Amino acid sequence: MQPGQMAYDRGITVFSPDGRLFQVEYAREAVKKGTTTIGIKFKDGVLLVVDKRVSSRLVEPESIEKIYDIDDYIGCATSGLVADARILVDQARKEAQVHKVNYGENIGVEMLTKKVCDYEQNYTQYGGARPFGTALLVAGSDDLGTHLFETDPSGALVAYKASCIGTGRPVVMDIFEKDFKDNMSFDAALKLALSALASAIEEKLNPESIEIGVVKTDEKFRRLTGDEKAKAIAKTEEKEKKAKAAAKTEE
Repeated sequence: MQPGQMAYDRGITVFSPDGRLFQVEYAREAVKKGTTTIGIKFKDGVLLVVDKRVSSRLVEPESIEKIYDIDDYIGCATSGLVADARILVDQARKEAQVHKVNYGENIGVEMLTKKVCDYEQNYTQYGGARPFGTALLVAGSDDLGTHLFETDPSGALVAYKASCIGTGRPVVMDIFEKDFKDNMSFDAALKLALSALASAIEEKLNPESIEIGVVKTDEKFRRLTGDEKAKAIAKTEEKEKKAKAAAKTEE
Protein backbone atom coordinates (compact mmCIF):
# COMPACT_ATOMS: atom_id res chain seq x y z
CA MET A 1 0.00 0.00 0.00
CA GLN A 2 1.34 3.40 -0.95
CA PRO A 3 2.14 5.93 1.80
CA GLY A 4 -0.84 8.19 2.41
CA GLN A 5 -3.32 5.75 0.96
CA MET A 6 -4.13 4.28 4.38
CA ALA A 7 -6.83 1.84 3.18
CA TYR A 8 -9.01 4.59 1.70
CA ASP A 9 -9.34 2.30 -1.31
CA ARG A 10 -11.51 -0.18 0.60
CA GLY A 11 -14.74 1.75 0.16
CA ILE A 12 -16.01 3.51 -2.95
CA THR A 13 -17.85 6.10 -0.84
CA VAL A 14 -14.77 7.19 1.14
CA PHE A 15 -12.63 10.08 -0.08
CA SER A 16 -8.94 10.08 0.75
CA PRO A 17 -7.63 13.19 2.57
CA ASP A 18 -6.44 14.62 -0.76
CA GLY A 19 -9.89 14.22 -2.34
CA ARG A 20 -9.41 11.05 -4.39
CA LEU A 21 -11.61 8.00 -4.90
CA PHE A 22 -9.10 5.20 -5.33
CA GLN A 23 -11.61 2.67 -6.63
CA VAL A 24 -12.38 4.96 -9.57
CA GLU A 25 -8.67 5.30 -10.28
CA TYR A 26 -8.29 1.52 -10.19
CA ALA A 27 -11.16 1.23 -12.69
CA ARG A 28 -9.26 3.58 -15.01
CA GLU A 29 -6.27 1.25 -14.76
CA ALA A 30 -8.50 -1.61 -15.97
CA VAL A 31 -9.37 0.53 -19.00
CA LYS A 32 -5.68 1.23 -19.71
CA LYS A 33 -5.04 -2.52 -19.89
CA GLY A 34 -7.90 -3.07 -22.35
CA THR A 35 -7.65 -3.44 -26.11
CA THR A 36 -6.63 -0.46 -28.24
CA THR A 37 -9.80 1.34 -29.29
CA ILE A 38 -9.74 4.31 -31.68
CA GLY A 39 -12.35 6.87 -32.67
CA ILE A 40 -11.80 9.52 -35.35
CA LYS A 41 -14.06 12.05 -37.05
CA PHE A 42 -13.90 12.77 -40.78
CA LYS A 43 -15.70 15.20 -43.07
CA ASP A 44 -19.20 13.72 -42.79
CA GLY A 45 -18.95 10.96 -40.22
CA VAL A 46 -17.10 9.07 -37.49
CA LEU A 47 -14.97 5.92 -37.55
CA LEU A 48 -14.41 3.40 -34.76
CA VAL A 49 -11.46 0.99 -35.07
CA VAL A 50 -10.71 -1.71 -32.48
CA ASP A 51 -8.03 -4.35 -32.06
CA LYS A 52 -9.94 -7.44 -30.89
CA ARG A 53 -6.75 -9.00 -29.48
CA VAL A 54 -7.36 -12.57 -30.66
CA SER A 55 -5.08 -14.47 -28.29
CA SER A 56 -5.21 -17.90 -29.92
CA ARG A 57 -5.74 -19.33 -33.39
CA LEU A 58 -8.34 -21.61 -31.79
CA VAL A 59 -10.60 -18.66 -30.97
CA GLU A 60 -13.36 -17.80 -33.44
CA PRO A 61 -12.69 -14.08 -34.16
CA GLU A 62 -16.40 -13.42 -34.83
CA SER A 63 -17.21 -14.36 -31.24
CA ILE A 64 -15.22 -11.39 -29.89
CA GLU A 65 -17.37 -8.27 -30.09
CA LYS A 66 -15.88 -4.86 -29.34
CA ILE A 67 -18.16 -2.61 -31.41
CA TYR A 68 -21.88 -2.49 -30.65
CA ASP A 69 -24.95 -0.97 -32.31
CA ILE A 70 -26.98 1.15 -29.90
CA ASP A 71 -29.61 2.34 -32.34
CA ASP A 72 -29.76 2.98 -36.09
CA TYR A 73 -27.48 6.02 -35.99
CA ILE A 74 -25.36 5.43 -32.87
CA GLY A 75 -22.69 2.84 -32.11
CA CYS A 76 -19.94 2.45 -29.56
CA ALA A 77 -16.60 0.75 -29.07
CA THR A 78 -15.33 -0.45 -25.70
CA SER A 79 -12.09 -1.04 -23.84
CA GLY A 80 -11.64 -2.61 -20.42
CA LEU A 81 -13.75 -5.31 -18.79
CA VAL A 82 -15.95 -6.77 -21.52
CA ALA A 83 -18.75 -7.88 -19.18
CA ASP A 84 -18.99 -4.39 -17.66
CA ALA A 85 -19.15 -2.87 -21.14
CA ARG A 86 -22.00 -5.17 -22.11
CA ILE A 87 -24.09 -3.91 -19.18
CA LEU A 88 -23.52 -0.28 -20.22
CA VAL A 89 -24.37 -1.11 -23.84
CA ASP A 90 -27.64 -2.75 -22.74
CA GLN A 91 -28.43 0.35 -20.63
CA ALA A 92 -27.71 2.62 -23.60
CA ARG A 93 -29.95 0.56 -25.87
CA LYS A 94 -32.76 0.72 -23.34
CA GLU A 95 -32.43 4.50 -22.99
CA ALA A 96 -32.48 4.89 -26.79
CA GLN A 97 -35.64 2.77 -27.12
CA VAL A 98 -37.44 4.51 -24.23
CA HIS A 99 -36.74 7.89 -25.84
CA LYS A 100 -38.01 6.68 -29.22
CA VAL A 101 -41.23 5.28 -27.70
CA ASN A 102 -41.88 8.42 -25.62
CA TYR A 103 -41.01 11.08 -28.20
CA GLY A 104 -41.24 9.34 -31.56
CA GLU A 105 -37.70 10.32 -32.61
CA ASN A 106 -34.14 9.06 -32.29
CA ILE A 107 -32.28 10.12 -29.17
CA GLY A 108 -29.46 12.68 -29.54
CA VAL A 109 -25.92 11.34 -29.27
CA GLU A 110 -24.91 13.69 -26.44
CA MET A 111 -28.13 13.06 -24.51
CA LEU A 112 -27.63 9.29 -24.73
CA THR A 113 -23.99 9.52 -23.64
CA LYS A 114 -24.94 11.68 -20.65
CA LYS A 115 -27.59 9.17 -19.59
CA VAL A 116 -25.03 6.36 -19.71
CA CYS A 117 -22.55 8.48 -17.74
CA ASP A 118 -25.24 9.27 -15.13
CA TYR A 119 -25.73 5.51 -14.75
CA GLU A 120 -21.96 5.04 -14.31
CA GLN A 121 -21.72 7.88 -11.79
CA ASN A 122 -24.25 6.14 -9.51
CA TYR A 123 -21.73 3.34 -9.08
CA THR A 124 -19.13 5.79 -7.72
CA GLN A 125 -21.43 7.31 -5.10
CA TYR A 126 -23.16 4.47 -3.27
CA GLY A 127 -21.75 1.56 -1.26
CA GLY A 128 -22.18 -2.11 -2.08
CA ALA A 129 -21.02 -1.84 -5.69
CA ARG A 130 -17.88 -1.02 -7.62
CA PRO A 131 -17.30 1.33 -10.57
CA PHE A 132 -17.50 -0.02 -14.11
CA GLY A 133 -14.04 -1.03 -15.28
CA THR A 134 -14.65 0.05 -18.84
CA ALA A 135 -14.69 3.13 -21.05
CA LEU A 136 -16.70 3.75 -24.21
CA LEU A 137 -16.15 5.67 -27.41
CA VAL A 138 -19.64 6.64 -28.58
CA ALA A 139 -20.04 7.63 -32.24
CA GLY A 140 -23.24 8.81 -33.82
CA SER A 141 -25.16 11.14 -36.08
CA ASP A 142 -28.16 13.32 -35.22
CA ASP A 143 -29.79 16.62 -36.20
CA LEU A 144 -26.81 18.53 -34.79
CA GLY A 145 -24.23 16.66 -36.87
CA THR A 146 -21.80 13.84 -36.15
CA HIS A 147 -20.32 13.26 -32.70
CA LEU A 148 -17.56 11.33 -30.92
CA PHE A 149 -17.70 11.08 -27.13
CA GLU A 150 -15.38 9.32 -24.68
CA THR A 151 -16.76 8.15 -21.33
CA ASP A 152 -14.83 7.53 -18.11
CA PRO A 153 -15.51 5.13 -15.20
CA SER A 154 -16.19 8.19 -13.02
CA GLY A 155 -19.16 9.13 -15.21
CA ALA A 156 -17.40 12.02 -16.95
CA LEU A 157 -17.56 12.51 -20.71
CA VAL A 158 -15.55 14.50 -23.25
CA ALA A 159 -16.20 15.21 -26.93
CA TYR A 160 -13.25 14.55 -29.23
CA LYS A 161 -12.25 14.99 -32.86
CA ALA A 162 -10.04 11.91 -32.48
CA SER A 163 -9.32 9.79 -29.42
CA CYS A 164 -8.05 6.45 -28.18
CA ILE A 165 -8.69 4.36 -25.08
CA GLY A 166 -6.96 1.24 -23.82
CA THR A 167 -3.44 -0.03 -24.38
CA GLY A 168 -1.40 2.17 -26.68
CA ARG A 169 -3.31 5.39 -26.01
CA PRO A 170 -0.14 7.56 -25.67
CA VAL A 171 1.24 6.30 -29.00
CA VAL A 172 -2.03 6.81 -30.87
CA MET A 173 -2.69 10.25 -29.37
CA ASP A 174 0.82 11.41 -30.33
CA ILE A 175 0.15 10.36 -33.94
CA PHE A 176 -3.23 12.10 -33.96
CA GLU A 177 -1.74 15.29 -32.51
CA LYS A 178 0.71 15.41 -35.44
CA ASP A 179 -1.33 14.07 -38.35
CA PHE A 180 -5.05 14.67 -37.68
CA LYS A 181 -6.72 17.32 -39.84
CA ASP A 182 -10.24 18.69 -39.77
CA ASN A 183 -12.57 17.63 -42.59
CA MET A 184 -10.47 14.63 -43.62
CA SER A 185 -11.95 12.28 -46.20
CA PHE A 186 -13.21 8.86 -45.14
CA ASP A 187 -10.25 7.11 -46.79
CA ALA A 188 -7.69 9.45 -45.19
CA ALA A 189 -9.23 9.04 -41.73
CA LEU A 190 -9.34 5.26 -42.09
CA LYS A 191 -5.70 5.10 -43.21
CA LEU A 192 -4.62 7.31 -40.29
CA ALA A 193 -6.57 5.21 -37.77
CA LEU A 194 -5.18 1.92 -39.10
CA SER A 195 -1.64 3.30 -39.20
CA ALA A 196 -1.97 4.51 -35.60
CA LEU A 197 -3.40 1.14 -34.53
CA ALA A 198 -0.51 -0.73 -36.17
CA SER A 199 1.99 1.52 -34.35
CA ALA A 200 0.24 0.96 -31.02
CA ILE A 201 0.01 -2.84 -31.17
CA GLU A 202 3.37 -3.20 -32.98
CA GLU A 203 2.01 -5.98 -35.17
CA LYS A 204 0.91 -6.42 -38.76
CA LEU A 205 -2.82 -5.76 -39.03
CA ASN A 206 -5.08 -8.73 -39.70
CA PRO A 207 -8.65 -8.17 -41.02
CA GLU A 208 -9.94 -10.93 -38.72
CA SER A 209 -8.49 -9.39 -35.56
CA ILE A 210 -9.76 -5.85 -36.03
CA GLU A 211 -13.27 -4.43 -36.08
CA ILE A 212 -14.30 -1.22 -37.84
CA GLY A 213 -17.56 0.68 -37.48
CA VAL A 214 -18.65 3.80 -39.35
CA VAL A 215 -21.53 6.23 -39.16
CA LYS A 216 -22.12 9.04 -41.66
CA THR A 217 -24.55 11.94 -41.81
CA ASP A 218 -28.00 10.54 -42.61
CA GLU A 219 -26.57 7.02 -42.95
CA LYS A 220 -27.03 4.20 -40.47
CA PHE A 221 -24.20 2.90 -38.29
CA ARG A 222 -22.60 -0.20 -39.80
CA ARG A 223 -19.54 -2.42 -39.55
CA LEU A 224 -17.14 -2.84 -42.45
CA THR A 225 -17.10 -6.28 -44.07
CA GLY A 226 -14.04 -8.53 -44.18
CA ASP A 227 -13.28 -7.54 -47.78
CA GLU A 228 -13.55 -3.83 -46.97
CA LYS A 229 -11.18 -4.24 -44.04
CA ALA A 230 -8.67 -6.20 -46.11
CA LYS A 231 -8.64 -3.53 -48.85
CA ALA A 232 -8.20 -0.73 -46.30
CA ILE A 233 -5.29 -2.54 -44.61
CA ALA A 234 -3.63 -3.19 -47.99
CA LYS A 235 -3.90 0.52 -48.93
CA THR A 236 -2.47 1.56 -45.55
CA GLU A 237 0.49 -0.81 -45.85
CA GLU A 238 1.16 0.36 -49.42
CA LYS A 239 1.13 4.00 -48.29
CA GLU A 240 3.57 3.26 -45.46
CA LYS A 241 5.94 1.43 -47.84
CA LYS A 242 5.94 4.43 -50.17
CA ALA A 243 6.59 6.79 -47.26
CA LYS A 244 9.54 4.67 -46.09
CA ALA A 245 10.94 4.48 -49.62
CA ALA A 246 10.67 8.26 -49.99
CA ALA A 247 12.44 8.78 -46.64
CA LYS A 248 15.30 6.52 -47.74
CA THR A 249 15.60 8.41 -51.05
CA GLU A 250 15.90 11.73 -49.18
CA GLU A 251 18.67 10.28 -47.02
